[in-house]
Amino acid sequence: MNPVAFVLAALAFFGVLLIFRALLVAPQSETDMLEARLAQFSESGRSLTNLAEVELSLPFFDRAVRPTFDKLGKFLASRMPAQTQQAMQERLNLAGRPMGLSVGGFQALRMMSFVMIAVLGFVIASVLKQEPPLNYLGGLVGGLIGALMPMSMVSRRARKRQKEILLGLPSALDLLTISVEAGLGFDAALQRVTDKYKNALSIEFNQFLNEIRLGRSRVEAMEDMGRRTKVDELNNFVQAIVQSEQLGVGIANVLRIQSEEIRRRRRQRAEEQGQKAPLKMLFPMVGCIFP
Repeated sequence: MNPVAFVLAALAFFGVLLIFRALLVAPQSETDMLEARLAQFSESGRSLTNLAEVELSLPFFDRAVRPTFDKLGKFLASRMPAQTQQAMQERLNLAGRPMGLSVGGFQALRMMSFVMIAVLGFVIASVLKQEPPLNYLGGLVGGLIGALMPMSMVSRRARKRQKEILLGLPSALDLLTISVEAGLGFDAALQRVTDKYKNALSIEFNQFLNEIRLGRSRVEAMEDMGRRTKVDELNNFVQAIVQSEQLGVGIANVLRIQSEEIRRRRRQRAEEQGQKAPLKMLFPMVGCIFP
């Protein structure tokens, strides 16, 4: 095997592996990173006195790689139509913004994935002693896969996050109902939910509370949360809370009704999945067990 081809294939493989491992691993929030950084310097007894020392304290990726990555992302995002940027931003928000990516950063990531997997496909085709144009076709197929895989990973994370929100909603509403009936205000009850549970739903509630503290109206913040997550049960809950605020209905009764409704829907969804199970089992039985 050609040593140059082997080195190129190894570099492309590890580059692709690092990219998609970063997409699969849940990112650490900026607040947690800041608290960890402050705790590190408080434990060591150091104090940062100037901007240069602060910059040198950052990891090499944040100091050197990320600025170049952000510039490339801004250049690519500026060439995209506004509607495409908005749709991409909504998809990233739905996935929880993996790695804190913006639209430009995600486009830069797609370009890197395209180039690396295209090189990997070309090298593999060359190692298999494919003559032109088959080796170029291997690079083209690899590039298409590299461009589509980040989109597939983001869609997968979005579905996983929506499922996590859906599963955490009944328990969160139960605690919210009990807290409001015990005399807490709605915001304080939501804060208690975010303190008790650490999942995608609590992150959305925490973002809602932060927007309220920054001066945004409650109705706008709640409606934006319902649109951002695209979970029907959560959107119905949001609409019920908004209507109760506008009509002056007791929020405790609304929460109790919503909690019962969501549990009824969960039971119906479980029954529906149970009825689909025999049909899903039919194909592996016919194709694998009967022969």
